[in-house]
Amino acid sequence: MTAIKAGIVGASGYTGLELVKMLATHPVFELAYVATTQGDTTIESLHPALQNVVHMPVSKATPESVIEHCDVVFLALPHKTSMGFAKPLVDAGVKTIDLSADYRLEKETYEAAYCPHEDPEHLDEAVYALIEYYRDDLKKARLAAGPGCYPTATLLGLLPFIPYIDTASAIFIDAKSGVSGAGKKLSETTHYVHINDNFFAYNPLKHRHAPEIAEKIEKIHGIKTHINFVPHLIPATRGELVSVYATLKVDIDPMTVLKEAYGEEPFIRLRNHPVDVKSVAGTHYCDIYAAVNENALFISSAIDNLLRGASSQALAAANLMCGLEETTGLPRIAYVP
Repeated sequence: MTAIKAGIVGASGYTGLELVKMLATHPVFELAYVATTQGDTTIESLHPALQNVVHMPVSKATPESVIEHCDVVFLALPHKTSMGFAKPLVDAGVKTIDLSADYRLEKETYEAAYCPHEDPEHLDEAVYALIEYYRDDLKKARLAAGPGCYPTATLLGLLPFIPYIDTASAIFIDAKSGVSGAGKKLSETTHYVHINDNFFAYNPLKHRHAPEIAEKIEKIHGIKTHINFVPHLIPATRGELVSVYATLKVDIDPMTVLKEAYGEEPFIRLRNHPVDVKSVAGTHYCDIYAAVNENALFISSAIDNLLRGASSQALAAANLMCGLEETTGLPRIAYVP
């Protein structure tokens, strides 16, 4: 098969690094272009772990250079930045996968949580890249919007149960993520002295992933829900664990519900015990478990926040958009012990 030229804009961050690692060994995509806002370096200088593995110059990112070098491009850029960069790429026919929030929400939802949107035309055509629910749409897409890491883990666990949940009652989501989810830039809360031996909630009940979760539930099931979302930072590098608590309106066997939803899915693993982050770290898998106590429902899901929560989900979307087998090049082996 003819190689498909792939590029990464925003290669200096953690999600950019994960994309480099996967594309370097991908059997069809050829890593032809890596860029940052500054350029003028090499990929192994940005990420010393890549020395003797990948040698490439890092360009200064411009839409014109992406259009010249790439058939498909991954935008690992900050929120509010991608939309200005993506517009000319999509118009030029470059298949574009955006890892930021800029195309993953309806315009009203996005502007309430972020800022005025600069590209409403392409926002309307962007496909939300939650693979198991938008697979067919992604095969026809020219612009994909990567879900947030917390919404990915939450929605994959919660969506099969929405028809059985009493949505007049609140749904509570208790989510915990490794520090890499905060990105590479140092802050007071991600400073080693603060996070080491520590564990805390941030933006409880006000985090902007809550409207993303509620919006996608409504789009997929046509049902409005009351989402109470509380994220926590844990002293770990990577991994994400989500616990969902909801009230049922009918009796169900929760594992039967999950098997009916995901029995044939290659990267959903159903567990017979509460899940853990170590078993998914370094992989594209989402592990899910669920249990009931009378009308109380508990859902436990785990992903790697940098991979299934960002970069490997973006790669799966790109595979579909380019007519490849979805699973091509996706990581399967966990970082254990």
